[in-house]
Amino acid sequence: MTSIAAPTDATTLPATQWTAAAAHTWYDALPWQVGCNFTPAYAINQLEMWQAATFDLATIRAELTLAASLGMNAARVYLHDLLWEQDADGLIERIDAYLGVADALGIRTMFVLFDSCWDPHPEIGAQRGPAIGVHNSGWVQSPGMKVLAAGDQHDRLEAYVRGIVARFGGDARVLAWDIWNEPDNGPEVALCDPAQLKAKSDLVVPLLTQAFAWARAEAPMQPLTSGIWLGDWSAPDLFSPIQRLQTGASDVISFHNYGTAADFAQRVKWLKAFGRPLLCTEFMARPTGSTFEAILPTAKDERVATFCWGLVQGKTQTHLPWDSWATPYLDGPTGPWFHDIFDADGQPHLAHEVAFIRQITEPVAG
Repeated sequence: MTSIAAPTDATTLPATQWTAAAAHTWYDALPWQVGCNFTPAYAINQLEMWQAATFDLATIRAELTLAASLGMNAARVYLHDLLWEQDADGLIERIDAYLGVADALGIRTMFVLFDSCWDPHPEIGAQRGPAIGVHNSGWVQSPGMKVLAAGDQHDRLEAYVRGIVARFGGDARVLAWDIWNEPDNGPEVALCDPAQLKAKSDLVVPLLTQAFAWARAEAPMQPLTSGIWLGDWSAPDLFSPIQRLQTGASDVISFHNYGTAADFAQRVKWLKAFGRPLLCTEFMARPTGSTFEAILPTAKDERVATFCWGLVQGKTQTHLPWDSWATPYLDGPTGPWFHDIFDADGQPHLAHEVAFIRQITEPVAG
C-alpha cells in the first residue's frame, strides 16, 4: 500500500514529530483502547465541567465507574483556553484530581486542547441552562471567534498549551493530546456551510500549526493528533489543506465516523495508508447505523482505538439527534437515543447494548 506523504508547504512539521515506527512502538504496548467522550451529566460544556464553582469530583468518580464497568479503559475529555486564563493553578489542581480518579479506575485520558464546534462566543463564569429539546445546546468553541479573528492573543494561547502539556506531558495517566477538535467546523455547526467552513479554516490553520509546535516544544511522552471528519479520504489529493496539516502533523492518525459498519471499515482501510496507529475519537449515533454492535467488532479486529460520544445522559442532551438544532424535540427522542449509554440514575438505556460492550471489551477489562 502506498504511504501518504507529509505536507511540504507552509505546514512543514517540526523535526520532533514521532516517526511511524515510534508511534507503533507506543501503540503496540497498549491494550486495545475503548472509551468514551466524557462530559459529566452536571456540565453543559467544558467550562461547567472544570470551573471551581461547578467541578464535582464525586459525580465524575461515579460516572467513570460506570465506564469502567463496561471495560472501558480510555476517555476523551475537553479543556478550554479560558479556564487557563481564569485560574491556571486551580485548573491544574482539578485536572490532577480528575486524573487520580480516572487512573484508579484503569482509565487513561486523551485531553482536547482546542475545539471549533458550537457557540463561537464562549464566556467564563456561570453557564446558561440547556435549550429544551436541543442537542448540545450549550457547548462552546475554544478559542472563540473573536480571538481567532483578532489574532492578538496567541501569547495567551501559547501559555495555555505549553502550560498544560508541560505539567502533564510526563504523566502516564494521560493517553494522548488532541490538539484541536474538528478545526474546520463551525461557526454554525448545524449548517456545515462550505463557505463558512473555509473561512473558519483560513483562520485556524496558522494557529493549529503553532499549537502543534507549542505542544511539541514541551517534549511530551504522549503522541499528538487532530482528527479529520469530513469528505473522501481515498487519495491524498482529496484532502483539504487543513486535513493535510492535521494528518501530516499528527503522531497517530485520528478521525471521526458516524457511519455504518461498511463506511467505518472503508475509512479505516483508507487511513491505513498513513502507516500510523489509528484512533476513532468519535463514533456511535444509533439512528445513523453507528452502533457499538456495528463498529466495535471491526475496530477490535483492526485494532483501532474507539471513543463513543457520551456516557451518562445529562445537560448536554446529546441523547437527542442532530436535527433537533432545527426542530427541537420538546417531548424527547421518539426512538433510541442518539448518543449516551446510561440514564441519569445509572441505568442502561439499552441493556443488550451494555451486555455487548462488556463482552467485547472483556480482554481489556481482564
